[in-house]
Amino acid sequence: MKVELVTTLKRQATKILADLHTSKEAVLITEHGEPSAYLVDVQDYEFMQRRLTLLEALSKGERAVLDKKTLTHTQAKERMGKWLK
Repeated sequence: MKVELVTTLKRQATKILADLHTSKEAVLITEHGEPSAYLVDVQDYEFMQRRLTLLEALSKGERAVLDKKTLTHTQAKERMGKWLK
């Protein structure tokens, strides 16, 4: 991962963005020697958001199983049948 100072980002934003689009490598922006933000390519960010949404759905499913809030195949088929009409 590339690390850049916030002042470098201010002065060389166009170059840093061009490098980011070429390398697809995230850039860690620091302020006063401390991590401040990550700069990532739009496609990579959107991919991460879709992945997070999927993981959240899986987590809800796991929680439903642990809480015994599941349906039989027949019950699920009946419920889905209402939606598919």
